[in-house]
Amino acid sequence: MRTRIERRDWTSIEQALDARGNAVLGGLLSPAECADLAALYPADHRFRSRVAMARHGFGRGEYKYFDYPLPAPVAELREAIYPRLAPIANRWNATMGVADRYPALHAAYLERCHAAGQRRPTPLLLQYGVDDYNCLHQDLYGEQAFPLQVAVLLSDPGRDFEGGEFVLTEQRPRMQSRAEVLPLRQGDAAIFAVSHRPVQGARGPYRVMLRHGVSRVRAGRRHTLGIIFHDAA
Repeated sequence: MRTRIERRDWTSIEQALDARGNAVLGGLLSPAECADLAALYPADHRFRSRVAMARHGFGRGEYKYFDYPLPAPVAELREAIYPRLAPIANRWNATMGVADRYPALHAAYLERCHAAGQRRPTPLLLQYGVDDYNCLHQDLYGEQAFPLQVAVLLSDPGRDFEGGEFVLTEQRPRMQSRAEVLPLRQGDAAIFAVSHRPVQGARGPYRVMLRHGVSRVRAGRRHTLGIIFHDAA
């Protein structure tokens, strides 16, 4: 998995993140790997909790947070992608005047999360059926919050489900929100900003706020793997 991550064009990925607040890693996982991860959903012993979105006003559908130890592919993705994102996160924070800086390795960052009382793992599997959707939101679980996260589409659009597009919105100061739909294929990974990112304006950089969600699934069933780099309180 680490070699697969390293072979990506990270210069282009960084440029896309700077320009749009998101980037897509096409075909990061194979169809077989996607199917194996989606098949974990009924195995309750692999998870620490289940959330029914409608019960909390989050949308419709449900998701489950993995428990430690994470499944090997999930742990490997988390550990391999983080070192590529930490320099970007540090540069963004410096540009926005945010004091937090992130260590080079994910294990060191988790130590910081755990010292702050954030010890619960946050990688998750999401499951959507017909008419399910996920409201626009931000995945923040405590004072420690890494600025970037990843979502991997495990289902095959057009075969497994219809609708269910991955949606991002960006709110710039004194402007209306801008929406973007990422046309993901099975195995594609979207990297995107969790809550804020810097944008270069005519008078210098400024901060914009982002949210993400999933539009209504019109047919079938959709599974997604979410990789969040900070743990939860």
